[in-house]
Amino acid sequence: MEAIRNLIERTSSSHLALPIPSREEMNTIYAAALRAPDHKGLKPSRFIEVSGDGLEKLSNIFSSFAKIKNPDIDQTKIERYKKMPYRAPLVMVLVSSVVENKKVPEIEQMMSTACAAQCILLALNALNYSGIWRTGDLSFNKEISKLLGLDDNECVIGYLYIGTDTGPVKNIEGNNLQDFVSIWD
Repeated sequence: MEAIRNLIERTSSSHLALPIPSREEMNTIYAAALRAPDHKGLKPSRFIEVSGDGLEKLSNIFSSFAKIKNPDIDQTKIERYKKMPYRAPLVMVLVSSVVENKKVPEIEQMMSTACAAQCILLALNALNYSGIWRTGDLSFNKEISKLLGLDDNECVIGYLYIGTDTGPVKNIEGNNLQDFVSIWD
């Protein structure tokens, strides 16, 4: 796929099904992710790939988190959390592993992981797959990090739900660039 067209036409999809990328394609996707801007080469990003039986494990983690967050939660809401991983055949947990560095603050390292996530979405699109980035209360908190077995310096910044787009084709509307760009000359 032509690179600029990929950048301009990529969209997210919440209608995701099999097939998912092969191991070889995933290796290409990770190679693209690791080209994200990374001040001082700290490599602050890591990814947890969840599919197959792993989705049940993630489902149990999500429902445990719901109960910790709200001990009085009703069963309907717990079921909602349990179903979340099954929105796609592959879920990628985006983890920012913050390294102590005087010149590279924590937020910059998290932004590097966010850039890696965009690289992943672009690589998926180039390979004719799709994904959607989700955050919500399952991101940016210590409880979910503990349940996932992350180290103290690690933080979940979101989840990429990945698969083949089975939904309706999205109409890509052009943006009025003047609404977003100021030119100082």
